[in-house]
This record gives sequence, C-alpha cells and structure tokens, in this order.
Amino acid sequence: MNKILIIEDERETRDMFIEALTEEGFETIGAKNGRVGIQKTQKYLPDLIICDVTMPELNGYQVLTTLRQNPRTAAIPFIFMSALSDEAERHEAMRLGANDYLTKPCTVEKLLQAIAKFFNSIDRQRI
Repeated sequence: MNKILIIEDERETRDMFIEALTEEGFETIGAKNGRVGIQKTQKYLPDLIICDVTMPELNGYQVLTTLRQNPRTAAIPFIFMSALSDEAERHEAMRLGANDYLTKPCTVEKLLQAIAKFFNSIDRQRI
C-alpha cells in the first residue's frame, strides 16, 4: 500500500483529500503545517508528499528545501498544490525539485490523476 502525506493548513481541504485518498486504498497521513509535515515525513517516510505552498510557520518551498537536504527524505517525490498559479511559482517549485505542481482549486479527480501518473511512471521504471 502506498503511503501519502498531505501537508495542508486548511483543515477542510486536508480532510477532504485524506478521506478521498483513503477510500482509493492509500495509507494517508495529514499534517496541518510545514513544520509538522517535516516531522511526519521523517517519522513515516511516505512514498509521496502533497504539499500546499502558502502555510504558516514553514511554507511549502521551505519544506521541500529542508527535505531535499536530508539523505533519508531527499528522494521522496513531492507534488505542490497551491492557489498560486503564475508561471514564476511553478518554475520556482520545479527549480527546488518538485515533481509536479497542481493549482487550486484542485478536484479529487485531478489529484488522483496526478498521483496515478506518478505511481505509473515508477512502475514503468521498475520493469
């Protein structure tokens, strides 16, 4: 079972995605901000992280930068999900090492498509 960490400061959004991903068979963990997200990443070592950009304490860019500096968490795939939709934001996310960037509002279906695309590419690499 693939383990996914959702780092999102808006509780309703976080809970909606956790519930949907759990129903799809993923082991899903939630974190209410970037600092908690880093702690949970180090504790659970998820297979994929989905993270908001704009959050209190640590923003998503700071989370990704911190995780990429730690050998235990550096290779964990990372998808940003943000209301910041301009090209400069997307470019910054990719420069920092994000694997994808989804804009909000993001439907459950759109998120599931991004996750499926990601896990399918990993499966193809293993063949």
